[in-house]
Amino acid sequence: MRVLLCHNRYQHSGGEDRVFEDEGSLLEKHGHQVFRFTMSNDTIGDLNRIELVTKTFWNKAVASDLGQIIRRDRPQVMHCTNTFPLISPSAYKVAKDHGVGVVQSIHNYRMLCPKAQFVRNGQVCEKCLGRKFAWPAIYHACYKDSRLATTVVAGMTAYHRGRKNWSRLVDRFIAPTQFVKDKHVEAGFDADRIEVKPNFVFPDPGTGTGDGNYVAFAGRLSAEKGVDTLLETWQHLHADIRLKIAGDGPLAQRVQEASRADPRIEWLGQVDKENMS
Repeated sequence: MRVLLCHNRYQHSGGEDRVFEDEGSLLEKHGHQVFRFTMSNDTIGDLNRIELVTKTFWNKAVASDLGQIIRRDRPQVMHCTNTFPLISPSAYKVAKDHGVGVVQSIHNYRMLCPKAQFVRNGQVCEKCLGRKFAWPAIYHACYKDSRLATTVVAGMTAYHRGRKNWSRLVDRFIAPTQFVKDKHVEAGFDADRIEVKPNFVFPDPGTGTGDGNYVAFAGRLSAEKGVDTLLETWQHLHADIRLKIAGDGPLAQRVQEASRADPRIEWLGQVDKENMS
C-alpha cells in the first residue's frame, strides 16, 4: 500500500512526534511505501497574526503542496497524526478531491476542547464538551492563557464542525484508548468511524531484566502528564529509590530544581530512545 503520512510537528518534541516516526518505520518494515509531509511549529514566529489565524482555519498553500505530492506519488491513504495549527483540515479536502482515503489519529481532545486536554487549573474540566462553540474556554483563556488565542482555536473548531468537515472528509479516526473514543462519541462523533489502536513501541525492545533499581519517567514534562504529582510523591517517599526523568517541556525547570534538591532524582533531559538505559 502507498501511504502518505501527514504531521505538524511541535516545538517541544513529544509523543505525537514519536508516533509519527514509528508509524512510518513500522509500515515500511511491513513492505508498504511511505511518503511524508511535515510542517513545524518552529516556523510560527515567521508569521504575522493574520497569517497564523488564516492558516489555522484553512491553509491554501498546504493544500496546493499536498495536491502536487498526491499527483506525483499517488498514495492510496493519507494518515494525519496532527494538523494543528499549520496544516489545517485543508489537507483532508485535497486528499478527498484526489480519491485518497483519509485517516486522522486522535492524540488529544483538540476537536472538543481548545486547550486539547480537558484540564484547567490542575483539575478535569469538560465545560466545552459537546458545545457548538467553546465559549467557556474563551472566558477562562484556556489556550496559552489568552482569550484572543482561545477565540481563534474555538472559532476554528466551531467552523469545521459546523461545515461537517471532520464527518465529511475523514473516513476513519484512530483513538489510542476506548476512553478517548467514548469522549468523542459523547461529543457527537460517529462511533462506527473511530477505531481503537493502542500506542506502541517500535522497535520492540522486549521485556527488561528489572535489575536497574530505579523508577523511570519518560515523556513531556507538563502538568497534564502528572509530573508535579510524581515529584510530590518522591518528597514523601522515604525509601532510597532513584527516580530518572527523561523528557523536556514547560516543567523542565521544576524537574531540574527537584533534582538539585533531592539526590535520588536525576533529570536526563531530552533523550533518544536508543540511548535510554
